[in-house]
Amino acid sequence: MAKLTHFDGAGQAHMVDVTDKDATDRVAEATGFVRMSAETLALVTEGRAGKGDVLGVARLAGIMGAKKTADLIPLCHPLPLTKVALDLTPDPDLPGVRIRATVRTTGPTGVEMEALTAVSTAALTIYDMLKAAQRDMEIGGIRVTLKDGGKSGRFEAP
Repeated sequence: MAKLTHFDGAGQAHMVDVTDKDATDRVAEATGFVRMSAETLALVTEGRAGKGDVLGVARLAGIMGAKKTADLIPLCHPLPLTKVALDLTPDPDLPGVRIRATVRTTGPTGVEMEALTAVSTAALTIYDMLKAAQRDMEIGGIRVTLKDGGKSGRFEAP
């Protein structure tokens, strides 16, 4: 089993010391979805949601979420993000919205948590903006699909 780096020798949680790690270009992508009824999805795609541009607001929320990750996840390092991009794609086969976040930095640690937070925040925002139309929407499938950079190298989800 791999050693969990967020615990010291005594089993106490701590922030990992990245002082001696090289600053390298790093990227992470994460995906997720919000499943809803076809009728609720039509509110999004036809621009009829009462609170406004659902996907535009969710995109901004996802960007803001990535930037605030270190404030939300106790042991994350604050990082200077160089890119945060979100793709929100209506999918009538789901039905719902598929979310993909891409986050980049040059630094001593990766941006997987920032990508996951971006997807989560965007999904929660979609739910918030549409909950008056449908309260039983499902948020799911949130996972890292790509991580590259640093000594552990490249990971791509199958």
